[in-house]
Amino acid sequence: MLKINIICIGKIKEKYFVDAIAEYSKRLGAFCKFNITELGEERIRSNTPNEAQIAEVIEAEGKRIISKINSSDYVAAMCIEGRQLSSEELAQKLDSVALSGKSTVDFIIGGSYGLSDAVKQRADLRLSMSRMTFPHTMARMILCEQVYRAFEISSGGKYHK
Repeated sequence: MLKINIICIGKIKEKYFVDAIAEYSKRLGAFCKFNITELGEERIRSNTPNEAQIAEVIEAEGKRIISKINSSDYVAAMCIEGRQLSSEELAQKLDSVALSGKSTVDFIIGGSYGLSDAVKQRADLRLSMSRMTFPHTMARMILCEQVYRAFEISSGGKYHK
């Protein structure tokens, strides 16, 4: 059984997102081992951070993200410059990863300043949800839904029409 990890920066505070993510997590249990690892956000003491402070935050968060990734994992970094896939293409990608012998897929969602170059370089796939910008909490919920949809597509379920 494929293991799916979402490794992300920050905690979700809004109950409606927590509830939606919990529902998709429960549904995903039928298809995979599913786990979300939340890592704390780095803090900047300034209300108007400069580029060096932002770079420091991105680098520190990146190191913590990479520490959670095993060398044998397939890594999909969620980033704006990534490839956009349809739901069917995501299903095919997960199927091909499983057939390639990989047992774990890590989806990475960075903090509000983005992902470090080190995380992007480690990634096997750079994936973009859209050219639009979403709050990180919403992106996490959408990703959970799309992973669930991908498994439903692959299994011939009725969820995806």
